[in-house]
Amino acid sequence: MIHKQTCLTAVRNRRDFIKKSGLVLGVTAISSTVFANINFSASKIITSIGGEEEVSPAEDLMREHGVLKRVLLVYQEIIDRINSKLDFPPEIVHDSAAIIRNFIEDYHEKLEEDFLFPRFKKANTLIELVDVLTVQHKIGRKLTDKLLNLFKNNLKTEEDKKLLSNYLNSFIKMYNPHEAREDTVLFPAFKKLVTQNEYDSLGEEFEDKEHELFGEDGFESMVDKVANIEKRLGIYDLSKFTPDSEARE
Repeated sequence: MIHKQTCLTAVRNRRDFIKKSGLVLGVTAISSTVFANINFSASKIITSIGGEEEVSPAEDLMREHGVLKRVLLVYQEIIDRINSKLDFPPEIVHDSAAIIRNFIEDYHEKLEEDFLFPRFKKANTLIELVDVLTVQHKIGRKLTDKLLNLFKNNLKTEEDKKLLSNYLNSFIKMYNPHEAREDTVLFPAFKKLVTQNEYDSLGEEFEDKEHELFGEDGFESMVDKVANIEKRLGIYDLSKFTPDSEARE
């Protein structure tokens, strides 16, 4: 039986060994031996020794949905202010839509379209759902184009603000159920659709792509950008969303 310390060392160095040495065959042989004799996952081992924890494809996509959800809350705040005839910084529209365009549409949705949707098509599984999600991605991009174009006009007129409210509302109404269906149906089904090795490999590929496009702290930097927008709108403090004492009773 392989000594436990040997197992821990092999797992700790797995990714660096693959990337730096390029000895794929040797790593494959080591990995197959190690994981055949260990009854717990690599991510748990890495965490236990204080190293980097691997993020699965589903977890990666779901936390990106968290960024999307927070931008949807920003969109809702803008709608509420328009309806109440209250001011808001026009650049908030641009900054929020830019996060949707760069992080959600050009990155997150591209991952889904390039790596998830084709596998469902090939397996003839959840075809109708995938088709609807694909159409919604296209419509979402068109709505984001319209939001960015409205910002170019500085939202000077009431008609501009009315159009803005309509576009934001359409985006929210589509993406709330969109992301919920992906989180509860598509992503769980995807894990069953591929082998564990393929699933783990995709997790690393997603992470590498994120770092390539947005830097080592790509996800964290996007969360910070959303937080700054929330602070500018005065909706960052989570306690403000807690019902008052009468509502709690």
